[in-house]
Amino acid sequence: MDDAVYWYALAAVLLFLKMLAIAVYQGYHRIGKMTFKTPEDAAFVGKQPAQEELPQVQRAARAWSNDVENIPIFLALGVAYVWVDAAPGLAVWLFMGFTAARYMHTACYLAALQPWRTVGYAIGVVCMLAMSTLILAALV
Repeated sequence: MDDAVYWYALAAVLLFLKMLAIAVYQGYHRIGKMTFKTPEDAAFVGKQPAQEELPQVQRAARAWSNDVENIPIFLALGVAYVWVDAAPGLAVWLFMGFTAARYMHTACYLAALQPWRTVGYAIGVVCMLAMSTLILAALV
């Protein structure tokens, strides 16, 4: 298997697992405190709906939202990167760098750690900018 394809596939799986972990984190807090904002979920456990989500669930939702804004762009760039064979030797650094940065961003978001959350975000953006540059270079 091509190295770039391997690292892209691994990054995609690791990013999926990270997002799954955010969902599990939210469920853990909702179920642990038996606090649900959605009426049918609250009714299912015999409770009234909460007026608002738990703080941990809100924070995780914001981390999830940031993932939804960034990970699809990375995945699209990754496909283009592999298709045009843009610097295959750098794929491990760019794909795994982005993935590690997203893990860092999420961990720091959940733990309310600044400036480290922003550092994680910035590393991910730098990886995508480098990918974009290398894709364009491969096209010309």
